[in-house]
Amino acid sequence: MDLPDSLIELQRAADDEGKKLEHLDGEDREKQREVWFEAAARAQAAVTAHAQEHDLNQFDAEKALRQVTRHPPQAQE
Repeated sequence: MDLPDSLIELQRAADDEGKKLEHLDGEDREKQREVWFEAAARAQAAVTAHAQEHDLNQFDAEKALRQVTRHPPQAQE
C-alpha cells in the first residue's frame, strides 16, 4: 500500500514521543504522556482521512503504516 510521506512522518513523530515515556516518571511522565497522546491523535486522524479519501480499509491502512514505521525493510548489502 502506498502511503504519503506526511503520514509516515506523523506516525514516526508519535512513536518518538511515546518512546520518551520510558525514562520519565511523575509529573514529567504525565506531561509527556499528553504530548504523545496528541501526536498519536494527529496520526490517527490523518490515517483515517487518508483511508476515507482513497477508499481504503482503515484497518489495512493502519497496519501498513505500522509496518512501514515500526518494521522498515532492511537494506540489502
